[in-house]
Amino acid sequence: MTTAHLIVSAGILFYLFTCIAFIDIARKDFGSMGKKVLWAFVAFLPFVGPVFYFLLGYKTGKSRNI
Repeated sequence: MTTAHLIVSAGILFYLFTCIAFIDIARKDFGSMGKKVLWAFVAFLPFVGPVFYFLLGYKTGKSRNI
């Protein structure tokens, strides 16, 4: 595998993590819209945002019954 393949694979992986984080943020109730927007902003940060969300924010929101 070349360096270009590794970079593209890492980019795709982090893109998928970002999409999963946004879907999770949209489905959860964080108590206020401001907190939800803040977590969405954090998840949008390149590379570190989704990791930060899954480490610290994933368990803070409550799942809504749909």
